[in-house]
Amino acid sequence: MKKITCIFLTAFLLCAFNAPSSFTRKDAAKAYAAFNQYFYSETDQLYYANTERKNIGAIWTQAIYWDMAMNVYQRTHAAADRKRVRDIFEGGYRRYDQYNWNNTKEWFIYDDIMWWVISLARAHQLMGDKEYLPLAIAGFKRVWEGAYDPVEGGMFWDFRHSGKNACINFPTVIAAMNLYQVTRDTSYLQRAKAVYHWGVQHLFDTATGRVADNYVNGRKGWSDYTYNQGTFIGAAVMLYKVTGVASYLQQANLAANYTQQNMGAYKGILPAEGDWNEQGVLKAIFGQYLMMLITDAKQTQFLSWIRQNINTAWNNRDPQRNLTFRNYAIPCVTGVLQSYEASSAVYLMQICPPEK
Repeated sequence: MKKITCIFLTAFLLCAFNAPSSFTRKDAAKAYAAFNQYFYSETDQLYYANTERKNIGAIWTQAIYWDMAMNVYQRTHAAADRKRVRDIFEGGYRRYDQYNWNNTKEWFIYDDIMWWVISLARAHQLMGDKEYLPLAIAGFKRVWEGAYDPVEGGMFWDFRHSGKNACINFPTVIAAMNLYQVTRDTSYLQRAKAVYHWGVQHLFDTATGRVADNYVNGRKGWSDYTYNQGTFIGAAVMLYKVTGVASYLQQANLAANYTQQNMGAYKGILPAEGDWNEQGVLKAIFGQYLMMLITDAKQTQFLSWIRQNINTAWNNRDPQRNLTFRNYAIPCVTGVLQSYEASSAVYLMQICPPEK
């Protein structure tokens, strides 16, 4: 009996020792401070592509980092964090031709514009600065007039109209819903519904919850990406909140379940997207809208899963720099690191409440 007891005790202690410790609010602040230390350019007021700090990162990822800054301000309500939100807007204003949506050198695909439209509309809701809303409205108009297919429905991804991708269709729904909430203009709601329902028919598997990456020449292109799952979830939740139609929430849960059960590479850990490319930021987008499902739609069954991912990533951080990696399940690299691949775990830490 004593021998059996010792075996069980040893097993318990080993499990406890190997279990990742839970992140705290102090850890969230530490992670964000480190991200800014290594990637933020005080001169450009935007983020570098990597720790070499030579080149500013991709245009659309700056909108995601701006969203992260807004999340931090929502968490802290600190004057310094409010200032950073404003500073990033001004950095983009200078670098991207004052958000001139008709500049086809700065903007060459529609989803790049729409990520900024989402962030601008959200910034207006959160911060109230007068410049944000007109820019969001103008950006949405530019994309709608250039990308929407009035004959067959759906949004084209690029200026050449080569395909209709999830990365423009479901963000369009989110942007339209943000603008509807601000303006109460029902045309935004109607457009959101139209694009969403087209997306369900052409970019979604209603049996599994899987979101296709694209729809080209009458065929769904099945590639799994967390941001497509996330924007689908966000679009569905936002429509559910306004309309109360149960099918929206059912579809959001289906997409979240698919991601949890089919896309994790190791014990529920989200996939390590972004092998030295911008896809490292995708899980940040997924997290934004999964947390919307958890908080706004009260689907708390997903909360422990997200905490598991954060705890795994944070426990595998680079302890010298406090930077996290795109592959949560392995130790963070200690050399040159991209802001893209370092962003998602710290982003999740700003929006997910710790266990204590």
